[in-house]
Parts: sequence; C-alpha cells; structure tokens
Amino acid sequence: MSLVALAVLWGAITAVLIVLLIYRSTLTMQEDDQLYLSESESHMQKQQTEILTRVNKINPVVRLLGAGSVLLFLVVAGMWTYQMLSTAR
Repeated sequence: MSLVALAVLWGAITAVLIVLLIYRSTLTMQEDDQLYLSESESHMQKQQTEILTRVNKINPVVRLLGAGSVLLFLVVAGMWTYQMLSTAR
C-alpha cells in the first residue's frame, strides 16, 4: 500500500472519530450528574437511561477508532521517515 493511500485511510478514520467524539459530547451535555425524581418526573429517568445507553454503545467504537487512528499515524510517519532516509543516501 502506498503512503498516500495510508494517509487517506488515516484521514478518513480520524474524521469519523472526530464526528463520533462530537456526537458523544453533545449526548453527555444532556446528561445530568444527579437526578432527584418523583413519580411525576419519571420520564426524565427514562431520558437519562437512553442517553447513557447511547454513550455506552459509542464508547467501544470510539476506543477502536482512536487506537486505529494512532496506529495508522505511526505507520504513515514510519513509512514517510523510511522513504526520506532512503532517498537521502
């Protein structure tokens, strides 16, 4: 695989990661740290549970994409360094 193709793949993975991080951030802005409920406010508990479920579904994907982005960045940087050192000889 060429260096350009790997750089494009890294850019795509990183872009998806950034979008997911922004989405997770907007979800957690709506999350309350503490919730005092009475019977009339039970719908708020359901909303908080739904938000927590969404965040918990996104977290493994964010971790996977983050690790993939870092790994691809290191591969691209290593290949670029190798190419620069080979052509400098």
